[in-house]
Amino acid sequence: MESLLLRSCVRGVRADGALRHRVQPGAVPDEGAAPGHGALRQQRHQLGRHQPHHARPRRLHRRRPPRTLPHLHGRLRHLPSRNVPAHHGRVAAVAEAAGVRHRHGGPELRAQGVEPAVGRVLSGPVHPRRRHRRTKPNISTIGADQFDKHEPRERRQKLSFFNWWMFSIFLGTLFANTVLVYIQDKIGWTVGYALPTIGLAVSIAVFTAGTPLYRHKPTSPESSLAKMAGVIVNAVRKCRVTAPADPRDLHELDPDQYDRKKSSPLSHTPNFSVLSKAAVRTGAGSTSRWSLSTVTQVEETKQMLKMLPVLFITFVPSAMLAQINTLFVKQGTTLERRVGDFDIPPASLQGFVTVSMLVSVVLYDRLFVPCMRRLTKNPRGISLLQRMGAGLVLHIAIMVIASATERRRLAVARENGVLDSRGTMVPLSIFVLLPQFVLMGVADAFLEVAKIEFFYDQAPEGMKSLGTSYAMTSLGVGNFLSSFLLSTVSRVTRRRGGGHGGWIQNNLNASRLDLYYAFFAVLNCANLLVFFAVCRMYVYNADIADGSKEKQGRPGMVKEPIV
Repeated sequence: MESLLLRSCVRGVRADGALRHRVQPGAVPDEGAAPGHGALRQQRHQLGRHQPHHARPRRLHRRRPPRTLPHLHGRLRHLPSRNVPAHHGRVAAVAEAAGVRHRHGGPELRAQGVEPAVGRVLSGPVHPRRRHRRTKPNISTIGADQFDKHEPRERRQKLSFFNWWMFSIFLGTLFANTVLVYIQDKIGWTVGYALPTIGLAVSIAVFTAGTPLYRHKPTSPESSLAKMAGVIVNAVRKCRVTAPADPRDLHELDPDQYDRKKSSPLSHTPNFSVLSKAAVRTGAGSTSRWSLSTVTQVEETKQMLKMLPVLFITFVPSAMLAQINTLFVKQGTTLERRVGDFDIPPASLQGFVTVSMLVSVVLYDRLFVPCMRRLTKNPRGISLLQRMGAGLVLHIAIMVIASATERRRLAVARENGVLDSRGTMVPLSIFVLLPQFVLMGVADAFLEVAKIEFFYDQAPEGMKSLGTSYAMTSLGVGNFLSSFLLSTVSRVTRRRGGGHGGWIQNNLNASRLDLYYAFFAVLNCANLLVFFAVCRMYVYNADIADGSKEKQGRPGMVKEPIV
């Protein structure tokens, strides 16, 4: 449902802005308005100089943010507080689509010939994303927290949770990209907006009604990033201090304090020994965050930092995902798309990524995992890093197939004399691109699911949401990396060609996307080699629910087979 609502509604609905900056007729925004309202502030200054005090526009106070429900704790409070403004935004979008005129249309947009109703939809694309960057990591974390890892039955069920969570996300994506798009095109935007609005209202009601049944895990009042920063600062300040030979001499709270907070302390580990100095007691005697850290805080920081190499490795495959919406679709615009009397939209090929991912997740969870479990004795079938490695290998295959397909497309264009003609269709079926789209969905079933499950599983208990936010960070950085690589390769190849040509041009028939995809294949191979090196050095956290693992490695850590 989250994915459905995110993708089906126009991202320009400024729900938060509409609630916070709404003024009465004739009023103008206050000094805290968003950038771009300089002309309005100047008008307000002129009005104030020439109008009497009683005739000046009345300035309204900003509306207070909605209160969170008193019985929600920790991560749970973010969902209703973020989704309720989102629901107001969807309602406003329905009203706009139905032709309802708001009374505070922007003068700047009117000057450009844009009507207020359209202008409000186009004016602020960042607000929904700002809400979802808080809810996305929390949704999966809350769901996984509902399973008790000390109960064998629930422990087994939790191993499949992220598979089915990702399945639901992609199922909503498929509905949004097919049914909702058809409704918006054939019936109208009013109904297209109304359906996700109703869906979001129902989801908020269901979520709120089920709150008493949830397992609440209170989070620490301290910021996770602040705790990590305190550990790093203390370690740098004490870099010349000699650490005690006995780890028990390091600073740690009494077990009773952890019992009152309903949390468990972490044991000292010898890795990243430089960070352990943050818990060394000195003569200062201060126990503030920036003077002395506990062993548990140090170990939490170690667990978050040791995942960073894995996070960096996921940037390259995340950049590959960006090709689905850009170059892959651009290739489809040059191919024969007519099937009978129907023209296939090139962007609709993205649906094959979703369908193949849905099928692959089901097959993986119901067939692959039980078979591999018998062979490896691993409850997951294969380890999380092994699953990520399989996805990386598939990304190499995708780029090799994409390069070969593009080479064939260019050969057909050359044979038919349309190599230098822009906008001319190449007499080759669009379904020749199908393998790379289908394989991308299979790769997602391995890599994307394993990525979010890995960051959740390896994060410390009090930083699960921060761990899952690593997966969101990977997607965001991947998009920036894709844009950087595209512009850099285009600029370098154009310079080598004397200012003419280049691998990437506006005319796709004159471009060399086959070489660009081959470059991506080489980049993925190099990334896979680095991944193997990281896997050999990575040490899994010990699972406290399984005492057998703790006997296999260092205290609190466990080494699992990677390749």
